[in-house]
Amino acid sequence: MVWIKKIGKWVAIGMALFLLLLTFMYRGELSSEEVNKKYLTPESQFLDIDGMRVHVRVLGEGEPVILLHGSFSSLHTWDIWQHELSPYFQTISLDFPGHGLTGPDSLKRYTTLDYSHLVLRVAEKLQLNEFHLAGNSMGGAVAMQVASDHPDRVLSLNLVDAAGSPPSPSDSSSKDNKRGGAWIFRLANQPYLSSLLLSFTPRFLFGLNLKQVYADENKVSEEVVTRYYELILREGNRKATLDRLQLPRNASIRFDRLTMPTLILWGAKDNWIPLSQGEKLKQAIPGANLVVFEEAGHVPMEEIPMESVAEYLRFLGVEVRENFLQPFKQMADAS
Repeated sequence: MVWIKKIGKWVAIGMALFLLLLTFMYRGELSSEEVNKKYLTPESQFLDIDGMRVHVRVLGEGEPVILLHGSFSSLHTWDIWQHELSPYFQTISLDFPGHGLTGPDSLKRYTTLDYSHLVLRVAEKLQLNEFHLAGNSMGGAVAMQVASDHPDRVLSLNLVDAAGSPPSPSDSSSKDNKRGGAWIFRLANQPYLSSLLLSFTPRFLFGLNLKQVYADENKVSEEVVTRYYELILREGNRKATLDRLQLPRNASIRFDRLTMPTLILWGAKDNWIPLSQGEKLKQAIPGANLVVFEEAGHVPMEEIPMESVAEYLRFLGVEVRENFLQPFKQMADAS
């Protein structure tokens, strides 16, 4: 009987610790007003599109460049790129539904095809007949879908560690076909664990996730972790994320139709979508050029923004001065 009491005591202690841990991990939603107040910029605007208020940011004048972010991200991932591109181009970044300040879509239009239709509706609202497209990760797949469906409207294509490479017979068993090592992808397919994420979303897991996305984890600042974390806590975004990850990809990209000038940028140390996928895209897209950044991970536009945007500017025909990277390198050394 004594040992039964001892076991009962340890079980009770274990349950108490577990409840304490859940209390520590609980995170309520942040209101849209609270998040908007912190993350809206002077260039921000909301477009009413098919029952959604889509957050976009427009800077500069000239030929339009539309920038498409990846999963769990927001238009802020393009902050430096948009700043550097806007003296030469009109740049448009947007928050996909279920992300950033756009928030959830009541109709759950979160597939690649849904997002590609949204990009075209944004272009229509802004009266853009033709445009350059750049997309990272999921945004790269969306960019290819738009270009595949409407090649006459896409002036050029820039794919940054993009999802959506063509499948090969070995992909069903290859680790390259798995959705990286992100804990969120695995949890989304576990009904009981995924439901916990709606209320229990510890900040430190987002820090770990970002350190996996960057090649150099020392470049993951507290400011960046806070931004990703607070935007996922925006009311409705966590539920939208789980809904999106449980939907089929629903893409129908025809790579033979991607005949516009195409630049593929890739971080050699990408742990989410390996370089082999970038090489597949180069083979699949006629005339595509692949540039590899040896010391970058999944988001070169955040981790090495100046080096990556310099490649994109050259691709778009802008002459990049010889000392273009010098000020940024000095800032990095100083920090």
